[in-house]
Amino acid sequence: MSLRPNRLRRQLSQAALAVLALSSTVFGINPANAQDKVLHLYSARHYPTDEVMYQNFTKLTGIQIKRVDGDDAGIVARLKAEGAASPADVVLLVDAARMAVADAQGLFRPIKSAKLDAAIPAHLRAAPTPEGVTWTGFSTRARVIVYDPLRVKAEDVATYEQLADPKLKGLLCTRSGSHPYNLSLFATVIERLGDEKGQAWLNGLVANMARPPKGGDTDQIRAVASGECGVALTNSYYIARLVKSDKPEDRKVMERVRVVFPNQATTGTHVNIAGAAVARHSKNVDAAIQFMEFLASPFAQDYFANGNNEFPTAKGVTIDNPALKAIGGDNFKADTIPLSVVAKNLTKVQQMLDRAGYK
Repeated sequence: MSLRPNRLRRQLSQAALAVLALSSTVFGINPANAQDKVLHLYSARHYPTDEVMYQNFTKLTGIQIKRVDGDDAGIVARLKAEGAASPADVVLLVDAARMAVADAQGLFRPIKSAKLDAAIPAHLRAAPTPEGVTWTGFSTRARVIVYDPLRVKAEDVATYEQLADPKLKGLLCTRSGSHPYNLSLFATVIERLGDEKGQAWLNGLVANMARPPKGGDTDQIRAVASGECGVALTNSYYIARLVKSDKPEDRKVMERVRVVFPNQATTGTHVNIAGAAVARHSKNVDAAIQFMEFLASPFAQDYFANGNNEFPTAKGVTIDNPALKAIGGDNFKADTIPLSVVAKNLTKVQQMLDRAGYK
């Protein structure tokens, strides 16, 4: 489960450090070769649990981490502006679409790592090239459906495709269609449906809108709870945050809505990633790869994924998160379509959104 920073530090017991030491052995982390090195990290993740993870990487390796925080767009803009003079070694972003856009702009360096190949499933990484792999997902989140059980039947929102059904006219709410969370989902569905059916599906979503797209994912959940909408799309971790909240108003929201992990009988629920890449102009590539490999270790996966109520990507690693269990996140079928394939459709999907009038 997710823990507050102070409690996390208290719980770094000898047993936890033993797991950390085991991870360092398995992933070949060698502090003797890393003294006095500095790793420059550009990160769009801002969670206390990540800070604890970074501290323990330093304890294991002797490599100090200097971090620059920002949002995805700001980090990408900074990398482009700095060019070859950039000090960045590793880049952390929070969406496959954003990773793909930065990759297409030549901001990442392909790397080869047998440890990452063995630990992280291929569909959660960039497509391999002879030079290597440019980005890797280290946690996932599910794009789920929330609905008002007083207005909508569960069987009518069991799939993403059903969101375009005319029986949901005037009930659907989403954030902007052009937001990367939605772009990644739409690109996945359209890859499955094909362009003609995919365009019809987007047209159907627009026809079913309760109001123009606005706000973030949490706003969509609250809009369903308030009765403004009957059904909405959101990432799973936003729901988990409300489940864990101590605020009475958040508990009331969750009492009013229900959650569906879509397409369980077919392709599985769409998942997105938070991922990392070695910066194109890294001056410390070996340490950068070492850090990437550390993120795939069981110890780091627990902190990396659980810090934002997400799911680990490394094979064989599970996390016991009561908030995710409460919404069915402990046992769902995830879509395994390669995110690298989905990323190739982003420009086309944006054009399709424009044709549908999806704001």
